Amino acid sequence: MTAGRDAEAAGAATITVIGVGNVYRRDDGVGLAVVDRLRERRLSGVRLAESDGETSRLLELWRGTAVAVVVDAVRVRTSGNPGRVHRRSLRHPAGIGGRIATAHAADLGAAVELAAVLGCLPRLLLLYGVEVDDTSFGLGLSPAVAAAADQIADEIARQLTAGPLRLRA
Repeated sequence: MTAGRDAEAAGAATITVIGVGNVYRRDDGVGLAVVDRLRERRLSGVRLAESDGETSRLLELWRGTAVAVVVDAVRVRTSGNPGRVHRRSLRHPAGIGGRIATAHAADLGAAVELAAVLGCLPRLLLLYGVEVDDTSFGLGLSPAVAAAADQIADEIARQLTAGPLRLRA
């Protein structure tokens, strides 16, 4: 991830899509893959960013944006269904509690709580979690997770081109 790739939409973006992950840990790169798919579509007025999920980095990416969409790999103990997409919408998310465990030990719940305290949460936060299986070292997504990345990119692009503020909770 480079500063140049985060600066595609200079200035304060109304909508920021953040792919979280590590491309060198197979399925953990699903968030980055979604951002790459959206980058190919050349959507206007949307800031596309990549993050390793570190809390202060997420807070900086959320600052000054009305809507933030975060896509990340997750592990769900009870499901075991790689490629399954979990979508959560948080309007005025300052009141949420609990933890959202990702596949790479980042904690989005902690990031949300800290952002609320610091007053830098977006008005709407959309979280896409993709269940993953293989986070070993290496490149490339498993087929089920790659299909989920395509599905999420299609959904986000469709919503971004739908009209004013363009993303719904």
